[in-house]
This record gives sequence, C-alpha cells and structure tokens, in this order.
Amino acid sequence: MSIYQKILRPILFSISPEAAHTLTVEACRVAGNLPIAPKVSRALLTFDSSELESNVAGLHFSNPIGLAAGWDKSGRAIPMLDHLGFGFAEIGSVSARPSSGNPKPRLFRLQQDRAIVVNYGLPNEGVEVVARRIAAHSPKTPIGVNIVKTNDGPDALECSGDEIFADYEKSVLIIHRYASFITLNLSCPNAKGGSDFFASPGNIASLLERLRPISIACPVFLKVAPNPAPSFLERLLQEAEPYEFVKGLMFNLPPGKPDSLSLTTDRSRLIHMPGAVSGKPVENLINQCIRELYFRMPKGRFEIIGAGGVFTAEDAYNKIRLGASLVQIYTALIYEGPGVVKRINRALVHLLHRDGFKSIQEAIGTHTC
Repeated sequence: MSIYQKILRPILFSISPEAAHTLTVEACRVAGNLPIAPKVSRALLTFDSSELESNVAGLHFSNPIGLAAGWDKSGRAIPMLDHLGFGFAEIGSVSARPSSGNPKPRLFRLQQDRAIVVNYGLPNEGVEVVARRIAAHSPKTPIGVNIVKTNDGPDALECSGDEIFADYEKSVLIIHRYASFITLNLSCPNAKGGSDFFASPGNIASLLERLRPISIACPVFLKVAPNPAPSFLERLLQEAEPYEFVKGLMFNLPPGKPDSLSLTTDRSRLIHMPGAVSGKPVENLINQCIRELYFRMPKGRFEIIGAGGVFTAEDAYNKIRLGASLVQIYTALIYEGPGVVKRINRALVHLLHRDGFKSIQEAIGTHTC
C-alpha cells in the first residue's frame, strides 16, 4: 500500500469530494510554480521507456497514459502537468464563456465500486483564460483542450442549432493555435441538452462543416456517447470521414445510471446522487464500444483514445489491444494516487515483453486479430 493510500487518501476522503478535488488541483498549481517541486515530482512519478513512445495524429507521446478532462477544468495546474508522469493531459471541459456549473453537491464517491458520480455541469473560467495559461507556459507534454457548449444553467432557454455551432466555433477559433489537440465534447452527460443534440443525424457533420474554414492548426478528436450499436458507429464514421482535421474518436460517460453499468452499490443510494458514473463500473461498456468502433474504422484514418475504469496496466493494455492508441485516467487518481501512472507504465512494458511486442503501437487492435 502506498503512502497516498495509507495517509493522504484517508485525509482527503474525510472532506467532501469536491473540496478534496479543489485542494489537489490547487496544490499542484502552487507546486508547479515552486523551483524544486516539479523536479522532485518528475523524479518520483515518471517512468521512461522507448517501448512506450508513440506517434498519434502527428503528435509524439512519451507514453500512452494521459490525464482525462475533468480534473483540471481551467488549466490552473498546467505548469505541473509536465511532471506527473503522464504522456499527455487534457484540460476542460472548456466553454466559450465562463460557467459556474451545477449547484452543489455535485461530486460523490462510490467507494465499494471504485467510482465517483459526477454532476459538475462544466464549471470553467472560459476559453480565453485557458488559452492565455497554455500560451504562458508552453507545455512540453502534449496538452489537449476539451471544448464543450457553454452551460448557461438549467433555467436557460433552449439554444438553436446555429447558436450551439457558434459557441463551439468561438472556442475553437481562440484555442486551436495553443492546444496540442482539441477534443470536441459532443455528449456531456450532466449539462442541459448536452447528450441529445448531437445524437440527431447530421448535426455532427454540420458542426464540422462550420469549423472547416478555420483551418484548425491541431488534431481534432470527437467525444461521443458510449453506444456500441453498429448503426450509431457507422453513422458517426460517415459524418466524420470527409473532415481531414478530425483525427480520432473517444467515448464519454453514459448519462445517468444505466443498467449497463457494473454497479454493486445499492441503487437506492444513487437516488440522491445526480450525475454520471465514472470509474470501474463503466469499463465493460466502454471496452465494448472501443472494440466495435475499431472493427468498423477505416484503418489508418482515425485513432481512438480510451477512457473509463482504468486502474491498472492490465486495464490500459486491454483498451490498447481492443483498438485504443492512447488511454486516459481520472478516477484512478482519486483511489490510487499520482503514483498509479508510473505503476501502469512500468507494468505495460512487462506486458509488451510477455506478448512479444517491441512497442506499444504494435499492440494496438491485436485483440481483434
């Protein structure tokens, strides 16, 4: 058991989940501006191996394990993200205008399931602030920015399609020259209308057509609802195919608490926990989506970023062999601490050796062979 699990986690779990989250982000923000802390962190938390390096969507990654969007919502800890062992990190979700998100409480722990319930509602300081922070730091680790339509609150009037497209367009115009990559979040499970609009046929293509004239300077990924149905995936691929700036796809959390989740927590407890489940219970659903998407993708056209329930090297390796080129974690940090990144990367090398692969890229999609 690590120092984090013995000492720090009990302290953090003694306060509210959101307070613990805020505390850890602010601690990283402060540490990133100290002269010694980044070097010490890098020495303790980083594992380097040429076998884990890869090139995805024209970007170089030192390892395939990234920080998922949702942890650093406004890029406050960017100076420290180079030193936590990640191969990349994703900021956000970020919107065109600042948003305060949903009312509190909006984050809950499901300890027996190694999960959390997230109902933040996209609080962030807005894309202009995030762009300035990235520009001021010039990160060495690839930094993606997750872009979402501004959440104006549960009482806001419904937006027209043109207003939704314009909101994304504004964010992309501001951020695309600073981000290493952009993720268009087209399926936020806990904002008004967030999981519905882009489920309608043609709306993804309409957004991408709106963005085409920008000549986006970085790769773009689409983050969509976790739906393994062949008809959904084939339509998604059909709508994305004509747009060369779209380099990859990934799956979001499912809205609510669907029966497809592997939950052991008594569902009567969940009535008082609005939001989407993140962590181990979503793993099987996301893995099914990755497998089905990879099987249908034109080879060499798109990449997949896998996220959902990754706690160990075996979890990450499974997603890679199902078709993911990169893997993100978030909930594992809450339960395992920052050392989990190094443990995963070190063990990934052993798994590659076991199966006769010389690099992480050789393992991608081999479960489907």
